[in-house]
Amino acid sequence: MRIAVIGAGGVGGYFGAQLAAAGHEVIFVARGRQLAALRQDGLTVLSEHRPVRLPSVEATDAIREIGEVDLALVAVKLGETENIARELAQLPGAAPAVLSLQNGVQKDEILRGQLADAEILGGLCYIAAAIEEPGVIRHNGAMARVVFGAYDGRSTGSVPAIRQAFADADVEVEVSDDIEADLWRKFVFLVALSSVTSATRQPVGVLRAHEPTRRLLTEVMTEAVAVAHARDVRLPADYVDGQLAFIDTLPETMSSSMFHDLTHGNPLELPWLGGGVVAMGEAAGVPTPVTRVLAAVLAPYQAGGTPA
Repeated sequence: MRIAVIGAGGVGGYFGAQLAAAGHEVIFVARGRQLAALRQDGLTVLSEHRPVRLPSVEATDAIREIGEVDLALVAVKLGETENIARELAQLPGAAPAVLSLQNGVQKDEILRGQLADAEILGGLCYIAAAIEEPGVIRHNGAMARVVFGAYDGRSTGSVPAIRQAFADADVEVEVSDDIEADLWRKFVFLVALSSVTSATRQPVGVLRAHEPTRRLLTEVMTEAVAVAHARDVRLPADYVDGQLAFIDTLPETMSSSMFHDLTHGNPLELPWLGGGVVAMGEAAGVPTPVTRVLAAVLAPYQAGGTPA
């Protein structure tokens, strides 16, 4: 397959490198120091489980230069989604399959606003990876999993080829027959982790060890599940309990990408995480008081700037 990886950070850099190493034709869309490093030195993935060294990669800063591709893998921050969709819509030739591995559950709604003719697949990933330095991705742990599928639940069109591409790259991949529910399963956990780690400036080990912050995690997840149910997304009755048990298994030092952005003065994905739960709750008539307070606490930092 010819694949455009839009966003060469931890997620896009890792999965793009694995796909390229497996023999697929990958072009990276990046910018700034990351783009310069990709062009000059290629791409390196540091990993105990799946290290990759690509001395040379194809890279550009303009989506219009990627040409005709079979798959556009979107891995940029959520605030860039609408602009990315607008540029993808202007590509010549047949519309590619578009698979976003971004956070959140509203990303594909944004893509649909510009990509009526594209095959938009729902997708998510589980991975701990980040840029260590320009051109170098650090993958922590063994987890590197992709779940995706068509929103109508049918494995048709490009789905088998994309699944095979990830399998070729030795990436754990699952085709979902209910991708919206799978997106919400991750979203519920992610909203709680991002909101509480960022508001408290503490990693998960501290949060789960203290009853007040443990309760905050539980309450945020409970509110998110209520919003999901109001949107006809079915999650198990004991889902929050299961996620809290999962949190107890995580490394003590684990935080969230929002916490990283907050402490480095970067813009926050707040409108699509905690803020998204609040907005969707308002639209559905579901109260989200705890999530609302945490979102308000983080709102002054939403645009980035001064590190917290």
